[in-house]
Amino acid sequence: MSDRIENLYAAIAARPADALAGWRAGQGVDNAQLLARVRDWHALLRAQAGSNFALFLEDSIEFAAALLGAWHAGKTIWLSADTLPASCAALRGAVDGFLGEFPASLAPLQAAAAGAMAKEAAFAALDPDMPALVVFTSGSTGAAQAIPKKLSQIASEVATLEELFGARAGNAAVLATVSHQHIYGLLFKVLWPLACGRAVHAASIVYPEELLPAMAAGPCLLVASPAHLKRLPVHLDWSAAAAMLRGVFSSGGPLVADAALATGALLGQVPVEVYGSSETGGVAWRQRRDIGDDAWLPFPTVAWRVHEEDATLAVRSPHLADDNWLALADRVAATDGGFRLLGRSDRIVKIEEKRVSLDAMEAALLACGLAAEARVALCDPVPGERQRLAAFVVPSAEGRALLDQQGKQALNARLRAVLAGVVDAVALPRRWRYLDQMPVNAQGKLTLAALLALPGDERPRFPLVRELESEAGRVLLEITAPARLLYFDGHFDVAPILPGVVQVEWAIHYGRQYFPLPPQFKGLNQLKFQQVISPEKPVHLELAYDAAKHSLRFSYSSTMGQHSSGRIMLGGSHA
Repeated sequence: MSDRIENLYAAIAARPADALAGWRAGQGVDNAQLLARVRDWHALLRAQAGSNFALFLEDSIEFAAALLGAWHAGKTIWLSADTLPASCAALRGAVDGFLGEFPASLAPLQAAAAGAMAKEAAFAALDPDMPALVVFTSGSTGAAQAIPKKLSQIASEVATLEELFGARAGNAAVLATVSHQHIYGLLFKVLWPLACGRAVHAASIVYPEELLPAMAAGPCLLVASPAHLKRLPVHLDWSAAAAMLRGVFSSGGPLVADAALATGALLGQVPVEVYGSSETGGVAWRQRRDIGDDAWLPFPTVAWRVHEEDATLAVRSPHLADDNWLALADRVAATDGGFRLLGRSDRIVKIEEKRVSLDAMEAALLACGLAAEARVALCDPVPGERQRLAAFVVPSAEGRALLDQQGKQALNARLRAVLAGVVDAVALPRRWRYLDQMPVNAQGKLTLAALLALPGDERPRFPLVRELESEAGRVLLEITAPARLLYFDGHFDVAPILPGVVQVEWAIHYGRQYFPLPPQFKGLNQLKFQQVISPEKPVHLELAYDAAKHSLRFSYSSTMGQHSSGRIMLGGSHA
């Protein structure tokens, strides 16, 4: 089995030419068509100078042809997870060219279809030591790192997968919700099935409504991520799909026990979870039997040990570049024949010289019942300021109800109180962000960069408004500042109030809607703030415009009396 990747072209060529290699848009692709495309890509790349080429193709069958053609042309393929400008910029200085669906500005090469005119190439076995791939870490704990892979490492992984899971897979076709542009999808969705003669579905399937009929069409394996599995809709009838399912695989991040068992109840197959990384390759696997079943079983080719000093894991296997031990940042506890994961040692940060475990903070947030998912991260540094933490939370049903009924500050206060029992006050998150779901990439992985790049809260910046009276030069409005108003953030956590500068800004904003105000702000006169304006409390805003004096008088009042008032001086002429 271990030499099937080195001889993959010959193995496919030895199968019946009209046998199914995969599916594309509902149409079968046979072995003859696949091999013809391998020869097309080989002919293109054999004529190209340089050894390193970046490849991005969303079609898994075409991707397989390009990859195999490139290897037989002696090229090393760099796998980019996406074609975003930053990713392309990082690749530009490392590769000699681009292949597939990169932006036109990079002049990506495409293999023309020679069809029947293509000459049958005599492809010798590939060298196991050839530099076959450069893959990238996911960026879940920082910047993505390039990891080179020899062909022998990839061949070893494929052989291990077949040894462990080949019997249950049988002749099942492979469906995936993840991309092959990452090592997990590449192995499970492309190389393993092609090496063993299983049909590959060319497209990744994202939506459950499309996944269900595709699974029900015939015996299948599902290659997925935790992000997809925990969101399978229970209102759909999965019975026909479950009858055809031979196995479910999950990797790329932790799949919590209740989600794994819920998937098993829905699909009739508890997912096989795979633990590993771009750097280590596959390390261990598990298939839970109950909530407390959290032990991992090492792959048969993987040796492992635990460092006594910090309880971190080290591994040695043919999936690595050499025979040395590789120290990991994952903390573990040994079990009978395996280990349990205890969190990462590199998720210990220092805030004001205090050591803080981000894993412990996230565990506390999840345990309190208000958060369905939680991630705590260091914010990008601000010059002159101490390091700060940000908390990104997908509220549970209870948390969402609190957020909707009492606002962000109420949920902030509850969660801060939870963390106060875990960390010192200086380490409490300064930024809180509530999400409908965590941002994941095409591999279903949550990355630190994606979290920190989230735009600001799309929460209201203006009040609810009802016009009560309107006449020449005067208007009376009823305004209500919603609890989720952006300007209540940090002003203040215990008792949020509407900042004075926002009251002035709203007066100008609504003044411009009703009166032809001059464009330039000149100053404020007679400014008074007498009582605070709180969330969800209706307040009257009276505006009066004196065109001769270019002034706008404003007054906020309620049944409690006067809140604030002043005169805004304006000037200049409209263009």
